[in-house]
Parts: sequence; C-alpha cells; structure tokens
Amino acid sequence: MKIKLLILAVCIAVSHAAPQRTEAESEIVAQDSNIDPDGSYQYSYETANGIRGQEQGTLKRASNPDTTDVIVASGSVTYTAPDGQVITLNYAADDENGFQPQGDHLPTPPPIPPQIQKALDYLASLPPVTNRRR
Repeated sequence: MKIKLLILAVCIAVSHAAPQRTEAESEIVAQDSNIDPDGSYQYSYETANGIRGQEQGTLKRASNPDTTDVIVASGSVTYTAPDGQVITLNYAADDENGFQPQGDHLPTPPPIPPQIQKALDYLASLPPVTNRRR
C-alpha cells in the first residue's frame, strides 16, 4: 500500500513539475497547402504562439540517370527564441548541394588566415597532376 501511495505521489509531482502548455499556444491559426499534378507543391502555416513556416518545391529530373527524380525545395521558418530573439531560418535543398540553411543565428567559420589563403590560391593555380607510372 505504501508503494502505491509513493508511486502516486511521484506521478503527481512529475505532472505538476512539467511545463504546462495551453491549446492556444500550439493552435494553428493559418494554414495553406497546394500540390500540383506535376509534383510541385507549396505550403505555409502559422501558430498562435508566432511560429511561421512556408516551403515550395518542384520535381526535377535527377542529375544521375540511375536515380529517380528529386525534389528541389526552398522555404523558411520563423519563431521567437526563449531569450526573445526572433529567429529566421531560410533554406534550400536539392540533390546536388544538399540542405543549405541560412540564418543570422547560425555559427559561421572563422576567416581563413591570409597566409593559408595565399597557399590555397597558389595550389589552385598549378596545373593538374596526372598519374604517372614509375
């Protein structure tokens, strides 16, 4: 009997400790979608808590003849981060370049040091090396 009461008490404590969300926070307030017979599509949505997204895509013949047709897509998602910053992620995706996200919130690599860039430019200017047999 004590074990059942302990389990009940733990369940109640966990349910009260979990963040409570109201239906209004996740309610979809606007939504639109369209799929065309040629395989192209578009959709958009907005939730009551300010999340917005949209995407459009088209069907494209694959660059590799051994693979099926591929979808080329682009879109964006916007939301407010916990610190209040509005985050916008724009993206494109295709079979040649993969997923390419862009946004001010994404980390960027440091610039290439000038000496390294000079060496890379020099190497790129050299003629291609052919395989020689010895």
